[in-house]
Amino acid sequence: MNRQGTLSLLKRSGGLAIKLSNINRNQSGRDLTKAIFTRFFFSLLIYTTALGIAFLIAIFILTRFTWYEGDRLYEFFHLIDRNRFAFLLTLWIIGFIVIFFSNWRRTLNYIDTIVEASNQLVETNDGLIQLPVELKQVEDQMNQVKQRAMSNARLAREAEQRKNDLIVYLAHDLKTPLTSVIGYLTLLRDEQEISEQLRQKYLSIALSKAERLEDLINEFFEITRFNLSQLTLEQSQVNLTRMLEQITFEFKPMLLEKNLQLELVVDPDLQLICDIDKMERVFDNLIRNAISYSFEKSTIKINVITKADGVDIQFENEGQTISEEKQSRVFEQFYRLDLARGTKTGGAGLGLAIAKEIVERHGGMISVFSENELIRFTVSLLTDS
Repeated sequence: MNRQGTLSLLKRSGGLAIKLSNINRNQSGRDLTKAIFTRFFFSLLIYTTALGIAFLIAIFILTRFTWYEGDRLYEFFHLIDRNRFAFLLTLWIIGFIVIFFSNWRRTLNYIDTIVEASNQLVETNDGLIQLPVELKQVEDQMNQVKQRAMSNARLAREAEQRKNDLIVYLAHDLKTPLTSVIGYLTLLRDEQEISEQLRQKYLSIALSKAERLEDLINEFFEITRFNLSQLTLEQSQVNLTRMLEQITFEFKPMLLEKNLQLELVVDPDLQLICDIDKMERVFDNLIRNAISYSFEKSTIKINVITKADGVDIQFENEGQTISEEKQSRVFEQFYRLDLARGTKTGGAGLGLAIAKEIVERHGGMISVFSENELIRFTVSLLTDS
C-alpha cells in the first residue's frame, strides 16, 4: 500500500477513533476552557487586590510627608486623591486589558500548538504527540486517538492484504476446474466412438468441476456482498429443534465423505425468535467448519443448553487445536485458520466474521474454545431476542 493510501486509511481510521472518543474529548475541551477562564479570573483578582493594597500603602506613606503649597508633586498627588475612584478605575481597566490580551495570546498559542500537533495524527510513525504541561490532558487524548487510529489502520491493512491474497487463491483455483471442464468436453467432442460408460464418467467429472467453479464464483460474490451490504434482521418465531435437525440432515453426504458422526442434543420443540435465514447461515457455517477441520472417523457434537433467559448452542469437534493467537483472530474478516488448505476445504474467511455479526445483531455473542485437540464454538442467544 502506498503512502497516500496509508494516509487515507489512517484518516478514515482516525476519524472513526475520534468519533469513538467524542465524550472524552469534549470533557477535555471543557476542562481546558475552564482552566483558561480560571487563570484569567485569578490573574484579575490578584491584580485588583495588589492594586488596592498598593494604593492604600501609597496613601499611608504620602500622609507621613510634610507638603508645601505650590509643590508640583503635592498638586499631582492631591489631584489623584480628589479623583481616586477614576484613577483606580483607569488603572484597573488598563490591567484588565493587559491581562485579557495576555491570556488571549496564550490561548491562541495553545490553539496553534494543538492544530500543529493534530497533523501528527495522520503520520505513519509511532512517535507520541508532545504538548506543553498545561495541555497534558489534551496530549493524552490525542495520543489515545493516534494509537487507536494506528491500530485500526494496521487491522484494515491486514484485512485488505488477506482479502487480496484470497482473491489470488480463488483466481488460481478457478483455472484448475476450468481447464478440466474444457479438457473433458473437448475429449467428448473429438472422441465420437467413446463408450457410454466412459462418456458418463467424463460428463460426471466435468459436471463436478463446473459445480466447483460455481462455488468459487460464489466466493467472489460473498466478498463483494460483505463489503457492500448492511445486515438487517427480519425476526420471527422458529422451532429451533426442527431447524437444527433439518440443517444437520442436509450435511449427511459431507459427513459420509470423512466417515464422521454427528450427535445432536436438544430439547424438543425449543422455540426461538430470530431471523431464520441468517441464523441458518450461522449454524450452516459452524457445522461446515466443524466438518472441514475434524479428524476423520471422529464425532461432531451439537449441544443446546437451555438457560433461564436464553440458550447456548455448542458446536464441538475433534481437530487440530487452535492456538490462543488464532482464537483471538478467528472472527476477523478474511481470516482463515489454515491457508494451506487453499479454497478446496475452506471459504473466503468470511463465514465466521459474518456469523459473529449476525449473532451480535440478535443481541447474542459467539465464542471459541480449543485445547487438547478439541474445538468448541458457542453461540449464546436470548430466547426473546
